[in-house]
Order: sequence, then C-alpha cells, then structure tokens
Amino acid sequence: MTITIIGTGYVGLVTGACFADIGVRVNCVDINKEKIEALNNGISPIYEPGLNEILQRNIDNGRLTFHTDLDNVLNASEVVFIAVGTPPGEDGSADLKYVLDVANQIGEKLTDYILVVTKSTVPIGTSKRVKDAISGKLLARNKDIRFDVASNPEFLKEGAAINDFKRPDRIVVGVENMKSKQMMEKLYKPFVINGHPLLFMDVASAEMTKYAANAMLATKISFMNDIANLCEKIGANVNSVRRGIGTDSRIGDKFIYPGIGYGGSCFPKDVKALVQIGEENEYRMRVIESVEAVNNSQKSIIFEKLFKHFNGNIRDKVICLWGLSFKPNTDDMREAPSIVISNLLLSEKAKIQAYDPVAKLEAKEILGSNISYCKNYIDAAIGADAIILITEWEEFRLPDWDKIKSVVNSPTLFDGRNLYEREALEANGFIYFGIGN
Repeated sequence: MTITIIGTGYVGLVTGACFADIGVRVNCVDINKEKIEALNNGISPIYEPGLNEILQRNIDNGRLTFHTDLDNVLNASEVVFIAVGTPPGEDGSADLKYVLDVANQIGEKLTDYILVVTKSTVPIGTSKRVKDAISGKLLARNKDIRFDVASNPEFLKEGAAINDFKRPDRIVVGVENMKSKQMMEKLYKPFVINGHPLLFMDVASAEMTKYAANAMLATKISFMNDIANLCEKIGANVNSVRRGIGTDSRIGDKFIYPGIGYGGSCFPKDVKALVQIGEENEYRMRVIESVEAVNNSQKSIIFEKLFKHFNGNIRDKVICLWGLSFKPNTDDMREAPSIVISNLLLSEKAKIQAYDPVAKLEAKEILGSNISYCKNYIDAAIGADAIILITEWEEFRLPDWDKIKSVVNSPTLFDGRNLYEREALEANGFIYFGIGN
C-alpha cells in the first residue's frame, strides 16, 4: 500500500515513520526545502525518542521518502493524509489556511480516486470544507474524479509518540462510506492485531472526539491545580489528596499531578478552539473556559511564591531554572510554563541560569540571549539564590544535593512538579516550596 502524508511536522513525521515501519510505502511532502533535504539525510527536525532510528531504517530500505513536490507522488497513492499545522488565530479558533491550501492543491492535481484523510486537529465541519475545496477545483478543471474524505485524529503524547502510534489506546476514524472504512481497516490492520480498538464513526464525531479528549485531560490538570492551591490555604497536602482520589477507579491516577500548568502544541490550542467552537454555535463552554483560566494563572504561581519569599525584590538575584521544554522527552517550547516564568523573572531584573537536556536551541529562539544557557544542572545552580524545577526530566530525579548545596548562594528550591520530598530536602538544609503541600 502506498500513502502520501502532507506536512512533516510532529504528527506527519511520526505518522509517516511508523506506517513505513510496518511495511507501507510512504511519501512525505513539505514545502520547506531545507527540512526535506535534512530528512532525506536522516536528520529529524524534532526531538522524539526513537524517531531517528525509525527514520533512518526506513529511508535506507526505501519505504520512506521525502519530497517538496506533490505532483510526483499524489496520484501514485491510495490514501493522502493532511497533517499540516492548524495554529490558533487571534480569537482562539484553529486557522485552517494550510489545510485548505492542501485541499486546493489536491483538487488541482488529482487524476484518479483517492481517500483524503485529515490528520491535523481541525474543528468540526472541516472535512466538509476540505471536500468542498477539492470538488470546487475539480469542477473548475471540468473533471469528474471520485474521491472520499475521512477524519483520523491523532492521540500522540510528545516524548512517547512512537509507542502511542504503534500501541494505541484506540484508533478513531470518521468515514462517510464502506469503501473508506475498508481502506482504513486495511491500513491499520497491523496495529489492531493485538486488540487495540479501531473505532469507526461519522466524520463530525471523529473530529469532536479529538477536542473532547484533550479538553478532558486539560480539565483534570486544571482541576488538580485548583485543588492544590486550596490545599495550601487550608493546610492539606495535595500529594495525599491525589493518592486518595487516584485510587478511585472512576477517576484514575492519570493527569492528576499538580504543577505549574500544561503547555505544548495540543492542550492550549484545542481548549481555546473548543471555546471558540462553542461561541460560533451560541453555546458557552463554561467548564472549558475555567480550565484555560486556571492554567494561565497556574503558570505564574511558582514565580509568585519566589517573589514573596524574597519580599518583593529579586533584582540581580540569580535564579536557576531546571528544564525549559513544556514536558520531558521533547524539545517543544510551545506554551511552555518556562516562558511565562522567565519573562516574569526578567521583568523584575533577575538573572537566569537555565539548563535543559534538549530544548536549548528551541528556547534560544524564544528567549534569546536574555538568559544564560548552561551545559548541565550543576553549572546552572552555581551562585544561584534559588532553583526552580520546571520540567521533570529524568536526570533531575536524583540530583547530587550535597554538590548543589556547595555551589548555590542559597539552598532554596521551588519544586514546580512536586518531584521531591519536602522532609528529605529540609533535613538536608534546603528551603523547600512545592505546589499544594
């Protein structure tokens, strides 16, 4: 089976690599010539554990190729996936410019039947707009070429995307007819042999499922952060509360860890888009509005604790940041809490020394030379008046506390992920601040 994937961002690249790895012939297309040249040399534009090995293996065996021209690959494919970006507009709605541009190109170049699948996260009704765009171009060409559209939203966690794709909790596909269903069953058969569910539904429901899933997970995070903030005020320990509710099978223990808010490319964008979709349909998404508001305020809570600790004056204080990416095992800086925290620190004339295992280059694009980037977490702590843990990378789990205490100006730690035990650190001479405990 031969497929084409348009867009070599996070979703498109992981999707293409994983399909190629189970024997599908995959053509990936992107307008960025430098990116395509790098990919043809086995160089990935993103950091994702395990991805480079899969890319190189399938480039070498010829199952995975990269192109800048859609003409050469579209009509040799049975299925074409649209996996381009849908950035949020000023009003929070998803910008469909790139999706519809691709649809227009397909309509201009199509010569035989194809199944067009939206893989990008798109609002309900987008597949119809894609279908209308393609039909319009075919009509302008006076061509009567059959095609179908389907929706196949992704549920990939950055840092674990390869495993998520190959061993999915579920695969959601929205289709219009039996032919589309059979084609998608054929494509995904290798992934469902071991019992992973393949869920077929109508197209609008598939589009909605993606937003609903991300909004629910974001809701759990913001709910727990709200509970954590209340715990501090009443003298409760949120870690105990989390264990108490996480053992309830109706709630579960996933996504109920308090911290400094969610970031990344999915949750913030999709929550905003869902609020906007509600407004467009004259329905106010009150719970989701609150989820976004709590998350926005949570990103500054660790700064507020630090500012209070220093009695409202952090000018020329040296603040060490451990972690910059929005989560471990990725270099993604989109909507990362570190951006909010860094800007607040800089606004008060503090000096920042930061270390992240992989996100240094991405961080420089956003924060520039306003902060100092260090080669390891010990160097970042030298002369620090306080340390803020932002991203819970594995190498931060068991730091050399004695070494750290010997290089800092003050052994003060603000734990933005509740990674450490207060009692152990305080016994070792540290001043400790967590979230909700």
